[in-house]
Amino acid sequence: MRLEVITALVDDLLVRQFMRDHGPKIDPLEITSQMAAIEAGLKAKGKSLADYLRENNQTESQMKAGMVMLLQLDRYVKQHTTEADLKKYWETNKDYFDKKTVRTSHIVIRLSSASTPGERDKALQKLQKLRSEIAAGKLDFAVAAKENSQCPSAPKGGDIGYIFRKFQNVEEAYAKAAFALKAGEMSDVVETEFGLHLIKVTERKEGAPSRFEQCLEDVRDSYAEELRVALLQQLRKKAKVEVTLP
Repeated sequence: MRLEVITALVDDLLVRQFMRDHGPKIDPLEITSQMAAIEAGLKAKGKSLADYLRENNQTESQMKAGMVMLLQLDRYVKQHTTEADLKKYWETNKDYFDKKTVRTSHIVIRLSSASTPGERDKALQKLQKLRSEIAAGKLDFAVAAKENSQCPSAPKGGDIGYIFRKFQNVEEAYAKAAFALKAGEMSDVVETEFGLHLIKVTERKEGAPSRFEQCLEDVRDSYAEELRVALLQQLRKKAKVEVTLP
């Protein structure tokens, strides 16, 4: 949890610095207008702006700075997005916008950035052996997961439930491999930042065909989120980040 909080703070600061130097300019009158609308909405609920700020542990200046950044980010995305970009994104991610889901189980051996090549090779060989035994019918996947997986899902045979193609608590490599499988099929060894996985799809739900025009706002929001993530990755590569908390 501590790492997640620090990561979120660093990400927020990197975006603020970038928008300060390269983001679209925001007219102060626009912020004033938005603040007035917020105050009016709060008043209708019997609250004051001071109450709201106190509840959210914010100052008025922090709130305004946050509004400026959100507006800048929204306009930055629009400046770097065409309808052709959105159409291509929708076509590439049809599984997500059609709301297809797969139910997966996995066997994972945890590896970290500090793991040695020898540790990785040992984990890879172990999973490849398990895969061969499962594929040959000598071992049940759920039993193998219970005995070998280093995940809280192990007691459930590795079952982590249904996932969508994108924006889940699984990495892209995991989701991509899972959605390439039919129900009952098992993946080759898949590597993520958490370690090495064997993935089995136990069920698929095909959703319903989407139309670009009907889900345009969802497409725009999803594209904007990926653009934000890509921007953060670039900023992190260039930035010198020092965490000085004890």
